[in-house]
Amino acid sequence: MLHGLIWLPLLLIFTLLTALGWLERRRQNLFRDWAEGSELCKLDSSGAASLRNGELIWSAFEAGEFKDQDSFIIKKLELIELMALTSGEAPLTNESQGKCRLRLVGSGREMDVPFSDADKAREWMEELMTKARCDL
Repeated sequence: MLHGLIWLPLLLIFTLLTALGWLERRRQNLFRDWAEGSELCKLDSSGAASLRNGELIWSAFEAGEFKDQDSFIIKKLELIELMALTSGEAPLTNESQGKCRLRLVGSGREMDVPFSDADKAREWMEELMTKARCDL
């Protein structure tokens, strides 16, 4: 009986990990369908983003589906800044890592796209500026 009580917590942990793995796989499959036909896309813990036909759309995974948060027309892009996620208006340095946001400025609008990795955000900055220049 004592051996059974020792294995019970391990069985519960295994079941929990299996369920979490299934949920993550489902989220990735839903993202694959959502991002189909995108020129550029990303999925991380901050959300998902997709560039399709000159429009950048970002969304959050809520209640088993991706819900669009906002969008930005890349042709109207004037400036991209890499900003800290939580410390107000502080721009990130080149050495900074971790969570951040891209501030998109154009046509009198400012929009923030969250990222969980600063290196990935820097790659996106370059790609988006290249796409904006190509569309001009």
